[in-house]
Amino acid sequence: MGKIQHWYALLGTLAASAMAVSIAGADHGTPGGSGGVYVPPAPEPVPPQHGKYWKVASAFAHEVWLVDQSDSPGASFGGRIFIYDDQQVRRNAATAVPEVIDLADATASLCMAQTGVNPVRPHMLVFNDQNSHAVLSFVASGHVVFFDAVTRAPLACFRTEVGAGGARQAHAVWPAPDDSYVLVANQNGKKFERINTNFATNTFTQDPAATLNLATCTTPNGLPCQDALLRPDNAPICPFVPQSGYPAYVSLRGGGMLAIDPFTTPMSIVAEYDAEHIPRDGCGFMQAKGFVFGNGGGGNPANPDGWFLWRLPEAGPDVYDPLNPVNTPEPLILSHDTSKPRDAHGVARSGNEKYVYFFDRAANVVEIYRAATGAYVKTESLISPFSSDPTPDLAGEAPDGKYVYLSLRGPNPLSGDPHASTGSTPGLLVIELLNHGRDMAVRGLAPISNIDAGGVQRADGHGIRVRRIH
Repeated sequence: MGKIQHWYALLGTLAASAMAVSIAGADHGTPGGSGGVYVPPAPEPVPPQHGKYWKVASAFAHEVWLVDQSDSPGASFGGRIFIYDDQQVRRNAATAVPEVIDLADATASLCMAQTGVNPVRPHMLVFNDQNSHAVLSFVASGHVVFFDAVTRAPLACFRTEVGAGGARQAHAVWPAPDDSYVLVANQNGKKFERINTNFATNTFTQDPAATLNLATCTTPNGLPCQDALLRPDNAPICPFVPQSGYPAYVSLRGGGMLAIDPFTTPMSIVAEYDAEHIPRDGCGFMQAKGFVFGNGGGGNPANPDGWFLWRLPEAGPDVYDPLNPVNTPEPLILSHDTSKPRDAHGVARSGNEKYVYFFDRAANVVEIYRAATGAYVKTESLISPFSSDPTPDLAGEAPDGKYVYLSLRGPNPLSGDPHASTGSTPGLLVIELLNHGRDMAVRGLAPISNIDAGGVQRADGHGIRVRRIH
């Protein structure tokens, strides 16, 4: 489903010299809708930034890691990680000079030595709780790589197991809050895997005995994990573990969701959700004010559009009990909009956890909700003089609560075409939070580029995380 082209033509009248555009307009519409064409709110000007708000106190020093999932220049594997200094990218993103890790170099050499295969298409990135290590998943080749986040050196490389139909991928990873394991969503292999970790000793161990086969397992209610009506396609997309450590959540490509006990061997299901309660293609989790927030999206030829937002209580075994009936505890629906084009994807929160932000790749907007109540606050445009089609993918929050950083997709996204992830300006979008997080302003864009031999732009920003230095 294409985007609203006449809308972009209208935005061409914006003055190119404007230094910032508001994404803090008045309340727009409602949190839900039915059919028709989605018309996003217009961006509005904002006052200039006051003083040196871009400065970062030493207690909140950080760096922003952005993954370009296109192949390394001149190679058919690898990819790159761009690492930005906090104050440079805030003060003037366009001139910020990133440190670059070329994944076709030491990382590919390590993966070839340890797995016999080069890593292809880096996708999702996370840091462990101590911010000492980075973990990167490669969705095409199924690799998971551990890095020393300080030295940038790759330390260990694994491949996911062969699963359904002989396939394997590593779509996304998530670390335990106590740094004892990393969960891996083996998407096309339809397996949920665990790598046991000891970051203090750089000991990482793949644990096949812990694997949960989502294509063939049975839930505690005696129902098939994958079922034509309940959960039509149990390809795991994104895992998430709240700070409490229990349970782990995993979204499913065909709809539905499973809550998992990550400590058992094999890992076990403690709650199941069907596609009627949690729709397909969700990839965005966030915790705030005692709740876990998630989404259901679209963005691909099989499911072009989707906007479904929900939340569940962050709780322990007393709430997530395998003896409970299906869809318990029941999700609270925050929004369900069937207008087009829409595609829920990235999620973030304000530093005070007062607000939760849901980003839309297709419509280039963000919807803001109160975390404590789930109440809709407003919809704001992400279009600015920096980009008329930013296509926000994933988000990372600055530790001082003043900024949110977004990864932006490119004109030739590796997710396919047509796809909601098709954007015009691959790179990193810098957003300032205003009014304690209720409003936002686009402050800059750090572009990335990867022009192939034919002159085609291949850069495709995707994974993004903020690493706290102190």
